[in-house]
Amino acid sequence: MKGFRYLEGVATLELDGALCIGCGRCVEVCPHQVFCMEGKRAVIVDRDACMECGACALNCPAAALKVDAGVGCASGMIHEWLREKKLPGLNGGGCCG
Repeated sequence: MKGFRYLEGVATLELDGALCIGCGRCVEVCPHQVFCMEGKRAVIVDRDACMECGACALNCPAAALKVDAGVGCASGMIHEWLREKKLPGLNGGGCCG
């Protein structure tokens, strides 16, 4: 789902660049390519693509990442994407309602 957007400007994702050790785990585990490596540090390149799954923060050995995992309601995003594709049998709903 590259390029998918949920809501702009609401992701709780934070990266403390001073704590980053440049291991690249966030780049490896992020399903939406939110991060990239610049030099020997991770940077956020697409915050609005963050679905707040928490994989980056859970895998960061330096605790440089913080995110309120679950706030983005990944299930709701997936349902909306499927609804946009007009797949039969989807009548709404998400995980947050």
